[in-house]
Amino acid sequence: MGDDSEWMKLPIDQKCEHKLWKARLNGYEEALKLFQKLDDKSPEWSKYLGLIKKFVTDSNAVAQLKGLEAALAYVENAHVAGKTTGEVASGVVNKVFNQPKARAKELGLDICLMYIEIEKGEAVQEELLKGLDNKNPKIIVACIETLRKALSEFGSKIISLKPIIKVLPKLFESREKAVRDEAKLLAVEIYRWIRDALRPPLQNINSVQLKELEEEWVKVSSAAPKQTRFLRSQQELKAKFEQQQAAGGDADGGDDDEEEAVPQVDAYELLEAVEILSKLPKDFYEKIEAKKWQERKEALEAVELLVKNPKLESGDYADLVKVLKKVVGKDTNVMLVALAAKCLTGLASGLRKKFGQYAGHVVPTILEKFKEKKPQVVQALQEAIDAIFLTTTLQNISEDVLAVMDNKNPTIKQQTSLFIARSFRHCTPSTLPKSLLKPFCAALLKHINDSAPEVRDAGFEALGTALKVAGEKAVNPFLADVDKLKLDRIKECAEKVELVYGKKTGGAAEKKEGKPIAGKTPAFSGNGGDKETKDAAAKPLKKAPAAKPGGPPKKGKPAAAAGVGGAGAKGKKGPETKEIFESELSIEVCEEKAAAVLPASCIQQLDSGNWKERLACMEEFQKAVELMERSEMPCQALVRMLAKKPGWKETNFQVMQMKLHIVALIAQKGNFSKTSAQVVLDGLVDKAGDVKCGSNAKEAMTAIAEACQLPWTAEQVVAMAFSQKNPKNQSETLNWLSNAIKEFGFSGLNVKAFISNVKTALAATNPAVRTSAITLLGVMYLYVGPSLRMFFEDEKPALLSQIDAEFEKMQGQTAPAPTRGISRHSVGGGDDGEEEEQEEVGNDVVDLLPRTDIGDKITAELVSKIGDKNWKIRKEGLDEVTSIINEAKFIEPNIGELPAALKSRLNDSNKILVQQTLSILQQLATAMGPNIKQHVKNLGIPVITVLGDSKNNVRAAALATVNAWAEQTGMKEWLEGEDLSEELKKENPFLRQELLGWLAEKLPTLRSVPSDLLLCVPHLYSCLEDRNGDVRKKAQDALPFFMMHLGFEKMAKATSKLKPTSKDQVLAMLEKAKANMPAKPAPPAKASSRVAGGAAPAKFQPASALAEDSGPNTMESKPDPKRAKAGGTSSKAKGVQGKKVLSKPNLKEDDDKSGPIFIIVPNGKEQRMKDEKGLKVLKWNFTTPRDEYIEQLKTQMSSCVAKWLQDEMFHADFQHHNKALAVMIEHLESEKDGVISCLDLILKWVTLRFFDTNTSVLMKTLEYLKLLFNLLGQEEYHLTENEASSFIPYLILKVGEPKDVIRRDVRAILNRMCLIYPASKMFTFIMEGTKSKNSKQRAECLEELGCLVESYGMNVCQPTPGKALKEMATHIGDRDNTVRNAALNTIVTVYNVHGDQVFKLIGNLSEKDMSMLEERIKRSAKRPSAAPVRQAEEKPQRTQNISANASMLRKGPAEDMSSKLKIMYRTYRIQNRNMGSHSETTHTVPREFQLDLDEIENDNGTVRCEMPALVQHKLDDIFEPVLIPEPKIRAVSPHFDDMHSNTASTINFVISQVASGDINTSIQALAQIDEVLRQEDKAEAMSGHIDQFLIATFMQLRLIYNTHMADEKLDKDEIVKLYSCIIGSMISLFQIESLAREASTGVLKDLMHGLITLMLDSRVEDLEEGEQVIRSVNLLVVKVLEKSDQTNILSALLVLLQDSLLATASSPKFSELVMKCLWRMVRLLPETINSINLDRILLDIHIFMKVFPKEKLKQCKSEFPIRTLKTLLHTLCKLKGPKILDHLTMIDNKNESELEAHLCRVMKHSMNQTGSKADKDTEKGASHIEEKASKAKVNDILAEIFKKIGSKENTKEGLAELYEYKKKYSDADIEPFLKNSSQFFQSYVERGLRLIETEREGKGRIAASTGISPQMEGTCVPASTHTVSSSIGNTNGEEVGPSVYLERLKILRQRCGLDNAKEDRPPLTSLLSKPAVPTVASSTDMLHSKLSQLRESREQYQHLDLDSNQTHSSGIGTTLASPSSAAANIDDLKKRLERIKSSRK
Repeated sequence: MGDDSEWMKLPIDQKCEHKLWKARLNGYEEALKLFQKLDDKSPEWSKYLGLIKKFVTDSNAVAQLKGLEAALAYVENAHVAGKTTGEVASGVVNKVFNQPKARAKELGLDICLMYIEIEKGEAVQEELLKGLDNKNPKIIVACIETLRKALSEFGSKIISLKPIIKVLPKLFESREKAVRDEAKLLAVEIYRWIRDALRPPLQNINSVQLKELEEEWVKVSSAAPKQTRFLRSQQELKAKFEQQQAAGGDADGGDDDEEEAVPQVDAYELLEAVEILSKLPKDFYEKIEAKKWQERKEALEAVELLVKNPKLESGDYADLVKVLKKVVGKDTNVMLVALAAKCLTGLASGLRKKFGQYAGHVVPTILEKFKEKKPQVVQALQEAIDAIFLTTTLQNISEDVLAVMDNKNPTIKQQTSLFIARSFRHCTPSTLPKSLLKPFCAALLKHINDSAPEVRDAGFEALGTALKVAGEKAVNPFLADVDKLKLDRIKECAEKVELVYGKKTGGAAEKKEGKPIAGKTPAFSGNGGDKETKDAAAKPLKKAPAAKPGGPPKKGKPAAAAGVGGAGAKGKKGPETKEIFESELSIEVCEEKAAAVLPASCIQQLDSGNWKERLACMEEFQKAVELMERSEMPCQALVRMLAKKPGWKETNFQVMQMKLHIVALIAQKGNFSKTSAQVVLDGLVDKAGDVKCGSNAKEAMTAIAEACQLPWTAEQVVAMAFSQKNPKNQSETLNWLSNAIKEFGFSGLNVKAFISNVKTALAATNPAVRTSAITLLGVMYLYVGPSLRMFFEDEKPALLSQIDAEFEKMQGQTAPAPTRGISRHSVGGGDDGEEEEQEEVGNDVVDLLPRTDIGDKITAELVSKIGDKNWKIRKEGLDEVTSIINEAKFIEPNIGELPAALKSRLNDSNKILVQQTLSILQQLATAMGPNIKQHVKNLGIPVITVLGDSKNNVRAAALATVNAWAEQTGMKEWLEGEDLSEELKKENPFLRQELLGWLAEKLPTLRSVPSDLLLCVPHLYSCLEDRNGDVRKKAQDALPFFMMHLGFEKMAKATSKLKPTSKDQVLAMLEKAKANMPAKPAPPAKASSRVAGGAAPAKFQPASALAEDSGPNTMESKPDPKRAKAGGTSSKAKGVQGKKVLSKPNLKEDDDKSGPIFIIVPNGKEQRMKDEKGLKVLKWNFTTPRDEYIEQLKTQMSSCVAKWLQDEMFHADFQHHNKALAVMIEHLESEKDGVISCLDLILKWVTLRFFDTNTSVLMKTLEYLKLLFNLLGQEEYHLTENEASSFIPYLILKVGEPKDVIRRDVRAILNRMCLIYPASKMFTFIMEGTKSKNSKQRAECLEELGCLVESYGMNVCQPTPGKALKEMATHIGDRDNTVRNAALNTIVTVYNVHGDQVFKLIGNLSEKDMSMLEERIKRSAKRPSAAPVRQAEEKPQRTQNISANASMLRKGPAEDMSSKLKIMYRTYRIQNRNMGSHSETTHTVPREFQLDLDEIENDNGTVRCEMPALVQHKLDDIFEPVLIPEPKIRAVSPHFDDMHSNTASTINFVISQVASGDINTSIQALAQIDEVLRQEDKAEAMSGHIDQFLIATFMQLRLIYNTHMADEKLDKDEIVKLYSCIIGSMISLFQIESLAREASTGVLKDLMHGLITLMLDSRVEDLEEGEQVIRSVNLLVVKVLEKSDQTNILSALLVLLQDSLLATASSPKFSELVMKCLWRMVRLLPETINSINLDRILLDIHIFMKVFPKEKLKQCKSEFPIRTLKTLLHTLCKLKGPKILDHLTMIDNKNESELEAHLCRVMKHSMNQTGSKADKDTEKGASHIEEKASKAKVNDILAEIFKKIGSKENTKEGLAELYEYKKKYSDADIEPFLKNSSQFFQSYVERGLRLIETEREGKGRIAASTGISPQMEGTCVPASTHTVSSSIGNTNGEEVGPSVYLERLKILRQRCGLDNAKEDRPPLTSLLSKPAVPTVASSTDMLHSKLSQLRESREQYQHLDLDSNQTHSSGIGTTLASPSSAAANIDDLKKRLERIKSSRK
């Protein structure tokens, strides 16, 4: 037992892992005790996370039992237990369920259930289902049992049944009886929860088993099952359940719960979908058309068999449905009709919602087929149409159904009504709105009056069903004219109806309302019923708010509210606006009734002859009326008394006024009926136009309108006004109506009736009537919207313009809220009702438009045209459709086969047709109006597919179409079903971003969405992680709007299927979106609800309160629902989020802002660091900041930051962040100590700002950081590790910002950081930054690493130089060009510090990368100098540099350079710096340049001595043994050697001064260089410095362009002087061909960029000497083109052209000038072709064509680029012949561009022309080919030329070409072309040619006579040099051997005056430069003589003007056509003469 004591001493967790089972047993026992008493949040729990699996899988059975008990206790109590679910559940399944001991199994089962209780059900279920595949039957049985137990306790909501049911059939097939029995028990348990939904999935199991199951199922109790065990999150449910149990079973409250507790499971969901389309017989479509019915039957039977599958895979069933429909509609054999109907039934029930898109096609056909009498056919059709109904909505098929209702055939009528009745049963009050009920009731009312009894019965049944579903309130208005008997019959039917969705519509209430109240009048509710009715109506409101109680009645309803008058009536009447129905009384009865209430004297004087008596009588009458009670007032009697003679013919206006006033009083105070109204209205209308009584008459009409409702009153009044002739009455009546509409609102008005009257009024001769009519239209426009205009399109233009003007006035106004006729809303106004009303108005109008049926015009012929193979015929078809729709204007929804035809055109290969189809669909939407709904599925969704098109314009058209449709249909149709989610599923970035953008725009405006929107969510998540950045952005934008409708919970739940990494990212985004989630747009709150005040039911209060909150916006009662909704949204969102409220308190607190902002807490920072180390708080490390980080920072800051500042810092609005930063900057100096004590918090807060999207905050933050780090540097503060690690990584992220300014600032900050944090540690952070996905960040970090190495030597590289360099070198192969360059430059920097050892450190690189690196090192042309001495002490050195360089600070940063330039210059900077030069100064990068040039300048005498040792000296000893080749060009000048030793350094220094910001310094430097260049013997000293000089020069050009020119203070003469010097010295340089050829491609490209930019600079032209400057530039450009290395300059121009075309900012003139330079080069090609490296040029052209394929080039505004390219290639082909194809060696993948194909085409073409290959290419330059051009070709060329001359833009170019052409082919006949043109054109051409001739001759003469210009005399190179150097260029061909030797050879050749003509070419993108902006300023003056010299030479070269003013002439011939230079003039002339002679022959 000795060893026992060993393990007894161990801690519990170690015992549990001990190898002795006893030890483990003991450990488990102790663990069990521990687990039972541990606190649930204790850190102890985490120790056991990894052990619990071992507890359950212990190999010793005894120990395992204890282990299981301990594990159970752990799962129950530990807060971290969830993390162990997967492994423990898997352990239980595999190692516990197979144990023989029952106790072990029991514990295993308990553990599984406990995991489910702690919310880990999914993981457990997954493991159990895996267990079902185990080979061991014991395990299978145990797993089934566990699943059953879980289901029985937790219920089907928590245990997902679908996967279980999927495996059930397999379990029933098991060989093991135990498994089968357990499966049976499970099936019974499942049946308890989902009942019959379980039958279909099990229908294929063994019949005996099925029978047994059926028997068991019968025994299952019918009580709904209940959840008995609850999740941790369901504790309140649990409490409820326990209470019920205690109370003894089911308390009433339980019922409601239960409804929600047991989700209805749909069997369909549990099934697997089957794909059937591919299984159709091959010959199905032939057979179905066969003549023999038997064959057709076979085909149908095959389909019938397939569609028996209960769930079908979605697919394109359009063809199949079309065929079946044809059989149903046309087949003569009724058996087949029934069979086809069955197939349709199967399809509809198998596809469900997915069949919806075909429903519209099939429904009309089936309904019409009901004419068949055969019962089996009828039954099949009924089944089919019922199944189809379930796949769509009543709304969608309503048009088709209503169309069939008027059919003559009674059977069709009967069956349609029955179908409607059956459909209604599936509806709920919300899916059966008034807008649908109205047309259906109208049609059914005809049916109940039909002669055929069966039709009547069916009609009653349908109406009864409607009554039952929608409730009497909704249906009664439509049954107003139905007599009592029929009404009872309808109600009787309603009683019998069984609704599908159970009856929830408060039946008792309906019955009460229904009872007729005793009395003569069949009033639905009299006063007696008042109270009852009110309660009754309130009941259904609670349960089914959608019963839409409070809407005012529609026009169909005889609607006089039961005396709804004034304030008295407010709460009295029932919510039903019951009509007061009054029969007409005879005059006697009236007199009797009146006598009872009026004084006798009054009645006698009514018809007195004396007006005064009549007046007195009226006064008495009025008094009596005022005192009468409503119930006692006999309105009809009183008004009849008033109408008694003289009645309305009363002549005295005072009496008349009184009389009219009394009418108004009666209407307001009594129960005024329409019968009474009819007595008086005629008289009122008659007086409306009366000057004195008019206003009283109108007042009375308004009162009547209020009593009898405006719609009815208005109709009567207008009709009466237009039946009489008096124009005054007509116009006043219309005016009254305009006002009345404003007061009463528009609902219920019969627009159509008005419109016909308005049209009559518009045609009236009296202008007043017309004006009133137009005013009325204006008011109607407010409610109806633009659709109103459609009715008046055919009016005269003058009238129409008046109407438009009126509409214009109303635009933007909103309809006023109704102020009268409201009391009827006041009780029970549910918001749905309100909105419903509003919506209907708009739609009503559209419904009234006269629509044309174009169905018959859509002929089969037209459809086949649209589908024709030939696109032109397809286009014709589409054109026809357009014209049909245009003619019809408004159309019926019946458009025959058109949808299918148009759908197939949406994926037409011809994009133009796609666009045309889209515009047709747009038209269609407008023409069809809301009825277009039924086509959404079959036409709308395909339009969405088009959003994925790659062409921008096609997508834009598709989007416009979708929007036009959505405007008509609303969004519901689009979001229903799976179609939208299917679209989103497609991985097309365009489709995704357009669709998401569209949804993000539409969703916020919707109040509710179909649940199907949830189907889009998984695809939305995949879009959040899409490769395409735009898709990700759009998905993020759409996220809050999805959440607004679906809620955070559902969205979060949907993430469960994502991969864990994705899930975390998506959840973080969801959290973020949750914060930005807008509120749902509230229902447009109507004024009515406000006015009603207390009367409105509680339910309505919040909405009205909100409305008050959010100001007038929500009050608008617009009829256009979309506008109303949008109006509501904006203001709602503000109200709800309450953002504005936050900012208020700050205003009050201004006074507490004194005092320090940072409070110093002793040891606060240290404590925070300890907390973070001890993991007490979160470590500051995240990809995006989550809320908990922000909260934590807030808490930490609260103790040490002023409260008001903290509020600003954490405000939701970015402007407050800016304020906070401003305050922090202000207090920076004054509170140094405070800042330092809170530095860690400040930096953390700053990192949060880096994640803001607002640039202004970011800029402000960086400004603050710069100041902060300056301060810290002065204070000699050292950043702590904690501060650095929580700040630097986030700062480095910002290095990758797209904005230059920001990147620059961040780099500056990184540089300052090195003063307060060791550079070697910075190195690791920056190194991390190079791993980013953002290429800009990678590039900038690599640059920064280069700078660090350069400043601090190799020791800075961490962890070791080798590893660091390897890491950097991996980026040489990066796919992004800038990154590659940055990596190369950085390594070159290291090479310059460290020498060849770099190659060892880098290790193996791929061949390609290595060659790039070698070339770059070679180009930097440097041997390593000693590493900087400063490596040892980083910090002090750094501070000293700053002071040493203080003088530089003035000169401003060179950091304004764009990043690409930076990369390119890094190489040169290194080179220059190490040679002691100074090419740019920078204050933010003090370590970059160590020379203080100001000191050097002041101390000129010693300059040379201080130069660092120069490279050449070190190499001297190596050179001696080498044999110096014979110099081929000129003798080496005697003092060459010593000149080289000193001169090189001097030249470097002088060159560096060229780029100086001081104009004087620069001019002096240029003068010195010019002097060297002009002395032939000294000029070669410049060799090797050319690139460097050119870089300095164009940097100076940029400096002038960006800084000096903009500087107001500078004298512009200074600038001209500087320009002259630059251009002068460049011209000198480019005279010397050997030097000119040294310029490399990259530099030439930048030089040309600079020169062309200068030419186009309009500011230069405005200077006095500007013209001169531009001319000299012109001359210089020509020199550069002719003298540079031809390969390099051609390459440079191609890259420049590519860049200028890519850059959106560059001007078209820029590209045009680049192209002119290229044309110039093309003209030089015949001479230079042999000296050009064709392979490189073709590579450049290849890259160009890759970036700009022909398609893209053709889209350019100008045709020049494509012509330039073609000309260049054509010339190359002409000169090289087929050999050109051998020069494609440098191109890796020739298929990437069309180059090879193009060359082959040209070759083929020229071969055809030349006829023989013989004289393809002569060395002299192949001009012979052209002579062989065939006749046809000539005509083509001439036609092209004349076309140009004829076009406006290219006319000059055309003339120039014609002149050239005539010169070449003097015998060419241009007569035929001129013959057909006008006399004017002919003379224009001749004149043009003459002009060109004189111009050219002149030029030739001038050039010949001037010979060599004075300025060039001394510098010209003898003509021979040209040829020699070019031949050397070739001999120098392919060099092989390690780079070192190459380097030496290069230097050797250079020393011996040999030319290094073969240029090393930098990678393309080092050339992609943009103008830099070095900001410097100063001034001086010198070198006037230079200017005058230049001027002379310029005057002779004036015709060479490339002046930007002339660029529009764009003739190739004109601008660049002069002889190239003085030196080559004679050669050139000779060659020309030769050419002219040869062409004359």
